[in-house]
Amino acid sequence: MSDARLEKGARKLLAKDGGVVRRPLTNGREVDVAFVRTGKKKRTPVVIVPGRPGWASVLPYQGLRKLAAKRGLDVIMVEHRGVGLSRADIAGELLSESDVTVQAAADDIAAVLDRLGVDKAVVAGSSYGSYLAQVFAVRHPEKVESLVLDSPMLSAEGDLEMVRSYRRALLWDGSSAAADTAGTAEVAGLIRQLAQKGEDSAELAHVVQVVYEFAGVETLTTLLKEILAGRMRWLWKRICKMGSAEMDGEGMAYFVEPKLVRGISFGQLGYGLPSDGQPLDPQPHMLKHAGDAPEFKGDPVNLEAELSGYSWPTVVMSGERDLRTPRTVAEKIVSSVQRGTLIPIADTGHSMIDSHQLAVIEVVRGVVDSGEHRLAMHADHFTALPRKGTSGKIGKVLSTIVRVRARS
Repeated sequence: MSDARLEKGARKLLAKDGGVVRRPLTNGREVDVAFVRTGKKKRTPVVIVPGRPGWASVLPYQGLRKLAAKRGLDVIMVEHRGVGLSRADIAGELLSESDVTVQAAADDIAAVLDRLGVDKAVVAGSSYGSYLAQVFAVRHPEKVESLVLDSPMLSAEGDLEMVRSYRRALLWDGSSAAADTAGTAEVAGLIRQLAQKGEDSAELAHVVQVVYEFAGVETLTTLLKEILAGRMRWLWKRICKMGSAEMDGEGMAYFVEPKLVRGISFGQLGYGLPSDGQPLDPQPHMLKHAGDAPEFKGDPVNLEAELSGYSWPTVVMSGERDLRTPRTVAEKIVSSVQRGTLIPIADTGHSMIDSHQLAVIEVVRGVVDSGEHRLAMHADHFTALPRKGTSGKIGKVLSTIVRVRARS
């Protein structure tokens, strides 16, 4: 679909359900930050913040908003500055990297709530959106009713160390104690064999992450056996390219646009932090896309130091197979805040806002309707809900391809 048609679709949604709020930039410039609101207006609406700094909100998540509205939620989503309908200033010039920071994006959310006359909201963020939600909460605590954090982030360097440790215990050492998941000793042995044979370390770490998160340990085991036998290399190469649009160049207009948010992704979130040279490190794959990205300047807000001051209920959803923001990060947040609740979701990877939308919606609805109490008791119910979300289909496709081709 052409950029013009995508823009037309996004602006149609904006005209029907949203508006803009004018925000200051440097040198006297201004940007109109777009937002949409779906569902019957309620005293406590829900702000949903998607993952990846470059992801748009208006066009990609219209299905999510409809699902949430049907279940009685009043949903607000803000088009991230530097992306989609918020990519250019009022003179039509694209924003610069210096215009796009986590702090400014958090303040944009506050300005939208002010524009709508919303005093407090439940703020639900996924992956990077969980980070942005927390920065918003720290900068505007009076506007937060509750936080719902899906696949949460906490700090660039601290999270990376936990990611490395978790991946290696689970999928290099094959430790059954590393996570509440299926045994991984066999697949860990296959990963070590491929590494010993000289498999590209960046590709190996990326393929393991994608297949494990989306399709699970059995599919990953079968694929690795096929690769060791000299088969399915074509599928390996295709998987290596998955996610590139989220990191490279222009991406896809009004859906994912990484170019203008590099000051956040690399400068503030540490996407370009150096590799430690050890197995299953996520950084070699990330560094392939760094190019001339800005250097990491440090976390914009020290969230670890702020956790003990979270006075609002904080509900944390963590996927069993999440290798990007593993359970250890979620547990650290829950144990550090004043009112933390962990909801483990089985048979699920990273970012449930994209892979298991009904689980996120039902958890948020529980928070809105009755608070965080007893939600953890219903984790099995949330897990068993029908899988909605575009990326939720990837696992089925991968499993089917691997199973069918392995038999032929």
